[in-house]
Amino acid sequence: MALTDSLREMVAMIELEMRRLKHDRTEIYTRAVQPILWLAVYGTVMSHVRDIPTGGIPYIDYITPGVLLQSTIFVSVFYGLTIVWERETGILKRLLVAPASRYATVMGRAIASGVRATVQALIIFPVAILLGVKFISNPLYILAAFLMLFMISGGFAALSIFVASLMKTRERFMGIGQAMIMPLFFASNALYPISLMPPFLQSIAFVNPLTYAVDAVRGLMISGHVTNVFADFTAVMVFDIFIFTAASMSFRKIIE
Repeated sequence: MALTDSLREMVAMIELEMRRLKHDRTEIYTRAVQPILWLAVYGTVMSHVRDIPTGGIPYIDYITPGVLLQSTIFVSVFYGLTIVWERETGILKRLLVAPASRYATVMGRAIASGVRATVQALIIFPVAILLGVKFISNPLYILAAFLMLFMISGGFAALSIFVASLMKTRERFMGIGQAMIMPLFFASNALYPISLMPPFLQSIAFVNPLTYAVDAVRGLMISGHVTNVFADFTAVMVFDIFIFTAASMSFRKIIE
């Protein structure tokens, strides 16, 4: 019975997110502007710089997986704002009365965020094609890449829920969210190879889950080098399990 209740709550979270997207699409469109500018402006300008070793891949193609992931984790990291707002309005107390487990609640929220982030990526994907980015024409590879986008987005949504459990106000949460996104983005292989980084940044990139997500999406969508894809998926799965568990354990603090 508890499993059925948990699954029902997870499905309800996803349905709620889809209804939000249906009735208010403005946010998803406005959030697509920044990654499109990354590709259209930064990618185009830096394509004329020949000093960045991209393995023979045009620079705008090289950074497209990183830009896609940056846009999706941006959506996921700020998903915790909803949690803070629901705590302030008392909605969370009503949710926790439900017989579903806290783990199911966190999973449902994270999956709902992953759905929203995937929709965001689907908006950027055709724009990248119009800008001349050449994707691998293998539908299985593209599906696997979007699965990675979904997985990493869910993990960062759970991280957002964990941070929300520690923050009492939306202003504090916004500050922490901004402080998380850009350092993780720049301390990864999203814009340049890890080999160009100083040693201390290489160490950070090694434990940065975004590094493995970018590597998988780039291999599946752009380069076709899928040798490390299984290891990348494993690393992201480990990150997801760890952060889902931590967020579930701290979920009680949200209403304290």
